[in-house]
Amino acid sequence: MPQEQYAHRSTMQTSEGPQVYKVGIYGWRKRCLYFFVLLLMILILVNLAMTIWILKVMNFTIDGMGNLRITEKGLKLEGDSEFLKPLYAKEIRSRPGNPLYFQSARNVTVNILNEKTKVLSRLVTGPQAVEAHSQKFEVKTLSGKLLFSADNNEVVVGAERLRVLGAEGTVFPKSIETPNVRADPFKELRLESPTRALVMEAPKGIEINAEAGSLKATCRTELRLESKDGEITLNSAKIKLPNLPQGSSSSAGSRQKIYELCVCPNGRLFLSQAGTSSTCQINTSVCL
Repeated sequence: MPQEQYAHRSTMQTSEGPQVYKVGIYGWRKRCLYFFVLLLMILILVNLAMTIWILKVMNFTIDGMGNLRITEKGLKLEGDSEFLKPLYAKEIRSRPGNPLYFQSARNVTVNILNEKTKVLSRLVTGPQAVEAHSQKFEVKTLSGKLLFSADNNEVVVGAERLRVLGAEGTVFPKSIETPNVRADPFKELRLESPTRALVMEAPKGIEINAEAGSLKATCRTELRLESKDGEITLNSAKIKLPNLPQGSSSSAGSRQKIYELCVCPNGRLFLSQAGTSSTCQINTSVCL
């Protein structure tokens, strides 16, 4: 470059001063940036307020949330609780002095499973019935005394007294084994078989006792008292057999009312007018 031109250029830069270049956002861009920053701050404040409100409403604390509390012994629920899916727990119990309620719109089912998740016992409480599925069902007192037991082989009633309050009594399609059958005080006891026979058997003896009333045994065809190895004793001040047949009189003019009790070879009883000797042989026509 010629010396004259360089000198002229240097003289012009010196006279005009140094040139400054501005860096930044100006105009409408700057206003948009401020608007977005302000909107972001508003959203952050709203979000923070909503979070604080949710924590307050749900009652979030260090120990838990809402009615759920985490304690050293496990989880503690206060008030009504609803589980939409299965609940697995080792123990469920209420607070001391308060009852424990299980409520369902249909039924409540309790299953006992083994290691292979096979159902061993099941208790179903529904609107129609309460069902228990198990190998054996037992009801015991607080002291451990058996009150009721049922399995495939037998049903055991361990109470000292079994009361049946049905108006029609109790129906046993098959045999019943019991050491004592009695009615309530001032009530009648009736053993009845409407269409079949009534059989009472005992290896050592049968005692029928009515301390404050009468004893009545009726049947349609035969009433049989049988003792294979012992005897049958009728112990009473009066023994009446009012409907026994009577044999013919031994003498036409006799009007005596003293009779002799006779027994036929087939076991039939009849009356014959008493005489100086037995008159049963005279009236054997009654046995035919």
